[in-house]
Amino acid sequence: MRHLRTAFGATLTTICLLVAVSGCGLGTAGGRVLSGSLAGPVADVESLDGLDITIGSKNFTESILLGKMAISLLASAGADVTDLTNIPGSASSREAHLQGQIDAMWEYTGTGWIAYLGETKPIPDEQKQYRAVRDRDLEENDLVWLPPAPMNNTYGFAMTQETKKRLGITKLSQIKDVPVEDRTFCVESEFTNRPDGLPGMLKTYGIPQGKPNGVPDENLETFQTGAIYSATDAGKCSFGEVFTTDGRIKALDLFVLEDDKEYFPKYNVSLVVREEVIEEHPQIADLFAPVTKALTDEVLLELNARVDVDGEEAVDVAFDWLVDEGFLTED
Repeated sequence: MRHLRTAFGATLTTICLLVAVSGCGLGTAGGRVLSGSLAGPVADVESLDGLDITIGSKNFTESILLGKMAISLLASAGADVTDLTNIPGSASSREAHLQGQIDAMWEYTGTGWIAYLGETKPIPDEQKQYRAVRDRDLEENDLVWLPPAPMNNTYGFAMTQETKKRLGITKLSQIKDVPVEDRTFCVESEFTNRPDGLPGMLKTYGIPQGKPNGVPDENLETFQTGAIYSATDAGKCSFGEVFTTDGRIKALDLFVLEDDKEYFPKYNVSLVVREEVIEEHPQIADLFAPVTKALTDEVLLELNARVDVDGEEAVDVAFDWLVDEGFLTED
C-alpha cells in the first residue's frame, strides 16, 4: 500500500516572498505526497533522512507531473519534501529558485539558455546545449543541472491528418509552397512575440509575416494554450502551435511537421538543484539518473495524456509510472 501524507501549499506570506514580480496570490499544488520504497536501479541509493527539500514546478501539466515525480522519489528516499508545484509562469518559478525558496525543479535547456541566460541563438546539438546551460548557470547562479532526459518538449506546428493529406506536406519548409489562404495558424499571444516564437520561425522558413504573399495578419488567430489543440482539430486553422510532448497530439491524432531547419531550440528536461543542497546530498544525482534516462518523448506523451485527456490526477500518474517502471514499490 502506498504511503500518503498531506503537504499543504505555501501560506500567503511565503508565496509573497517567492517572487515580488508576480505579487501575492500565487497558487501552488500542495496536496497528497505519495511514497513507497526505492526499488530496482535506485534501491541502493543512500537514504536522504534528515533532508528538508522544497520542490517547485510551473503551472502546466508536464511540469507538474515531473514535480510530483520528484516529490515521490525524494519522499521514498526518506526526505521531508515541501510541495510548491504549480507556480504560474517561468519568471515566477525561476525567481523562487534563485531566491532559494525552491531547492529543486525540472527545467528545460532551451528555456534556461534563452529565457533565463539571455542568449538569442539556440545550440542545435542537444548535449552541447545542455553543457552550455549547465556551465553558465552553475557559474552565475549556483544552480546544478543534472544530466538531461532524452525527451525534447520543444515547440512545433501540428495539423490534422486530413489537412496533411490535402496539402501534401510534412515539413515546415513546405508551408511556403501551399496557397496563402491555407497558411493559417492557431497560436498563443505570447508565441507571437517570444524570441524563439512565430516571427523568427516564419523568417527562418522564408515566409514574411504580415505580408499578402506570406502570412497576412488575418491568417493568425490567438487562443489559450489548451484551446489550440481542439481549434486545430476542428479546422479553425491549418497549423496549430503545440508542445511536442503534449498528450493531446496523440489523442487527437495530429501530425507534427518536421522542423527541418532546426529553428526551435532543444528543450530537454533536467532536474536543477541548488548547489548547496546537492553538495550536502550528492546521492540526489544517483536517485534521479536512471529515472531521467527513462523520460522519452513517448513516455511524456502518454503520461500527459492521462492527465489532460483522461482526467487523472498528476500525483497518481507520476507515482504509478514510477512503480510500473520498477523505481518504487508500493508498501
